[in-house]
Amino acid sequence: MLMRPVLLILLLFVLLTIASCAPDQEELRLVTPFAPIDRAIAEDLSALFDSNSATRLIVTGSSLSEEAALDAVASGIADIALVSNSLPFRDNIATVMPLYPTVLHIAYREGRDASSGTALLDGAKIYAGPAGSASRMVFDRIVNRIGLAASDYDYVADLTDHPDVVIIFAPISPDLFVDYPDFRLFSLGSPETIGMGTSIDAVVLLNPHFRLFIIPAGTYGKTTPESVVTIAVDKILVARSDLDSSVVYDLINDILRLRPALAAKRSGLFQQLSEDFDTSRSRFVLHAGTQAYLQRSAPTIYERYSGVAEVAVTLIIALFSLSLAGVRVFRMRRKNRIDRFYAATIALRKSARNATDINERKRLIAEIRRLQDEAFDLLVDEKLAADESFRIFITLSNDVLQQMGASGIDDHLSDV
Repeated sequence: MLMRPVLLILLLFVLLTIASCAPDQEELRLVTPFAPIDRAIAEDLSALFDSNSATRLIVTGSSLSEEAALDAVASGIADIALVSNSLPFRDNIATVMPLYPTVLHIAYREGRDASSGTALLDGAKIYAGPAGSASRMVFDRIVNRIGLAASDYDYVADLTDHPDVVIIFAPISPDLFVDYPDFRLFSLGSPETIGMGTSIDAVVLLNPHFRLFIIPAGTYGKTTPESVVTIAVDKILVARSDLDSSVVYDLINDILRLRPALAAKRSGLFQQLSEDFDTSRSRFVLHAGTQAYLQRSAPTIYERYSGVAEVAVTLIIALFSLSLAGVRVFRMRRKNRIDRFYAATIALRKSARNATDINERKRLIAEIRRLQDEAFDLLVDEKLAADESFRIFITLSNDVLQQMGASGIDDHLSDV
């Protein structure tokens, strides 16, 4: 009976040990976006992070405009924010990843003159989002471009003020204009003129973070009786530049792991989210964690130059083999030269055995000494090696000279 409580205590101890060894989730504070649809997406994203996630998102209590959101991230009040990729560059803000495209919607109340931008905005009540938002920045550029003064229109700060024109960046959503059945979308051109050097092409050329976008006819029911040419810009996740790169790496992993759940909630937004996302249009520098993630499959410096190393090693081995072959050939040529002296000396020794005439013996002795002189000349010219083969030749030739009774042989010949 005593063993059962002991086993339970041991089991509890093991479970507590395992729990204590489990990695803690990194909490990241996400600024609540100002736009309702972006706010809903941020809440969906936060709710999907579970116990299997390396990070945990906590949405801040109050919503902020995009400029204010960047201020909050930069000051450390928050860690990450969801903002438009059209905001001005900041050196203390870094791009984590693009999440979904937002499309410029210029909607006007049916019955207004939409023959031109000037006619559309002149004398209208206009809503274009809060100060610092992407839509407000575009609106300010439009007003400056067409030369409208502040007295030519009435700007309203809220959609409840019944505006005549609504200018917003928002993701494509079928229910976006469900509460505005009497509105129509204004087109910045016609699809057939795209790429023909029209003003919409100039907008994209001068603002590379924008891209052309066509809203198909019928996307918003009666609001889009025809296709609409407009522009799109990515909604991106940004963080402080000094946020730990491993945390950002884990955050990207978690978001991509949750991609099916995000696509199930909003298929039009997250269906195209891929592991190799494009950051070439980013208005901010890439975060170090993002760069590490994008280069996760890139070959290391060893892998990158392994082919070059293999070629270099092959060339070195080939050169070494050629060098050995050259040395062998050189040694063989030297051996062939000394073999000639061997053969000549042996032939002279055979002739000396049958030579009885003194003059013949003198001739043979002179011939042997000539061979020795020639051998020493080749030795000096390094065409023969001062090795054992040369010593054998000198010894052999001196023996033949002694056999023939030659005298006066130089000391240096006998000492070699």
